[in-house]
Amino acid sequence: MTQAPARPRAGRRQHDREIVALAVPAFGALVAEPLFLMTDTAIVGHLGTAQLAGLGVASALLMTSVSIFVFLAYATTAAVARRVGAGDLPAAIRQGMDGIWLALLLGAGVVAVALPTAPHLVDLFGTSDAAAPYAITYLRISVLGIPAMLVVLAATGILRGLQDTKTPLYVAIIGFVTNGALNAGLVYGAGLGIAGSAWGTVIAQCGMAAVYLAVVLRGARKHGASLRPDAAGIRASAQAGVPLLVRTLSLRAILMIATAVAARLGDADIAAHQIILSLWNLLAFALDAIAIAGQAIIGRYLGAGDTQGARAACRRMVEWGIAVGVILGVLVVLTRPAFLPLFTSDSAVKDAALPALVIVALSQPISGIVFVLDGVLMGAGDGPYLAWAMVLTLAVFTPVALLVPVLGGGLTALWATMTLMMTMRMLTLWLRSRSGRWIVTGATR
Repeated sequence: MTQAPARPRAGRRQHDREIVALAVPAFGALVAEPLFLMTDTAIVGHLGTAQLAGLGVASALLMTSVSIFVFLAYATTAAVARRVGAGDLPAAIRQGMDGIWLALLLGAGVVAVALPTAPHLVDLFGTSDAAAPYAITYLRISVLGIPAMLVVLAATGILRGLQDTKTPLYVAIIGFVTNGALNAGLVYGAGLGIAGSAWGTVIAQCGMAAVYLAVVLRGARKHGASLRPDAAGIRASAQAGVPLLVRTLSLRAILMIATAVAARLGDADIAAHQIILSLWNLLAFALDAIAIAGQAIIGRYLGAGDTQGARAACRRMVEWGIAVGVILGVLVVLTRPAFLPLFTSDSAVKDAALPALVIVALSQPISGIVFVLDGVLMGAGDGPYLAWAMVLTLAVFTPVALLVPVLGGGLTALWATMTLMMTMRMLTLWLRSRSGRWIVTGATR
């Protein structure tokens, strides 16, 4: 009787080791990604206000393009992890190659559309006459790196599915350092201005893609996996990605609506909203790292036919999500007085942000559950449900958010509505996880 509790504790320790081993490097890689843009911003900012404004417009377009196709990483992780769990590494790599071929096709399509339409896209943002030429220049050069970035997404999914999050971390760090050195050399040393920043980033992105491809090709040769494009496999990868695309677009719509509502509240509120949103995105990296671990671990368990292991891993990751959410919430509350002066000295902005930050802090445990269960269901390949749930959340959030300027409450009410949105997501994901319908075993779903 004294030994009976030992197995559950050992199981928890095993899950903890797996979660930490995957989540910590994943967090590092996630944090490294926005540093690319920060480096570009710091270097271009010294060229002048018009150049910096042009970079802001072009970067918004580029980041939107890349974020729309993040399903290349998510869907590939789940598919590859299932094959790994089933013990079929050649098929796992072959599945990942289908994702890479799809990434190249989508990247080529983005380039074909963006190059001729760059002036029109920039004009949609109402860009000033002074900033527009710089935005167009940066966009037309940087879009050439989109295929490489999409390959990076798909290849990252392959490695995550293979339970390897360290290699993406190393590549991200090397890419960040290379990007900074190239940008500084081309912008100032070569005198290319904002075009030098764009070329530096493109070269760094292509270098990262080349490293990923070398790693994948080495694995393919080792396990005898075919590298040739397979129409059926590419089509299957695209079909698996469509629900996740719908999910991502719905989430992006929620964030855009929230920003639009904040803009209607006044200048101080929109300024405070942008500060809070930047913090919210940073907190999301920590929680998303656990979700990435969930995608890889759950996919592997289901591929191996281990339903009990999948359920136990899901429970343990939810506990991690809640714990990390509580820690992040406490940190937000404690650091509020020091955090806001880093971004503004305007007392009106601070007054608008302080109570809203309390709402953000209180919602972090909810966010922890949401991110973890989102990752679990992605790992299970339950994309259609995730798409439906996010569309439903968007439908509930939109009218409530639009009422904020009418009913009052300012930015605090808006972020309370954001918490309502996260609570809605938590309920839909929790109900799905409790139902067990996501548990479909086998090498493919």
